[in-house]
Amino acid sequence: MKVGTDGTLLGAWTPVESGTRQVLDIGTGSGLIALMLAQRCSEAQIVGIDSDEAAARQAAENFRQSKWAERLEAKHLSLQELAKNETYLHSFDLIVSNPPYFVDSLKNPDALRRAARHTDNLSFTELLDGSVRLLQESGTLALILPAEAEETILSLAAERGLAPYKLTRVHTRAGKTAKRVMLALQKENKAANKANKPDVLVLQDESGTPRSTAYQALCEDFYL
Repeated sequence: MKVGTDGTLLGAWTPVESGTRQVLDIGTGSGLIALMLAQRCSEAQIVGIDSDEAAARQAAENFRQSKWAERLEAKHLSLQELAKNETYLHSFDLIVSNPPYFVDSLKNPDALRRAARHTDNLSFTELLDGSVRLLQESGTLALILPAEAEETILSLAAERGLAPYKLTRVHTRAGKTAKRVMLALQKENKAANKANKPDVLVLQDESGTPRSTAYQALCEDFYL
């Protein structure tokens, strides 16, 4: 699972507040989202974790070759393991994740691709519980998920005192059903003070061009 649309969207869309100093990328893969946030957050220290050893090694190599190497760290570690470490308790201003999300669909026979796209190793409940434990009181959790998971994740988040203050539904084309939803969650009392109405991002214009004007504007700092 290399550079893909989901990761690029989340890396560009995630709201970054002033004072963001500690960032965690859960399931960092190649390190794409962590690298994008390093570009966007000039003072942040960013940790990318992945339960797959090969992915963690690849992320570490990509971090070393970037201009932000001193602010990036890759760890071969699961969220469940990190959340048990008292050192990281409530230490992150921002947590991002493009998590595994095919819960019930037919599974890919390739074990690595299966692990990267299924919730077997990291359920939504574990994702939220771990994030709540690691987030600072005013921190943000930013996710990209399949659109059909929106109701489930919002319900689970509410049970943990989290609410969305930014929500964008992603459509491949206008008039088509949303394929993804991007969420920025905070503690309910924080989110309520700045909640925006849900909005929409359409990836392709009616002409079928690969990137709509809105998509290009969102990602213009990252696409060549």
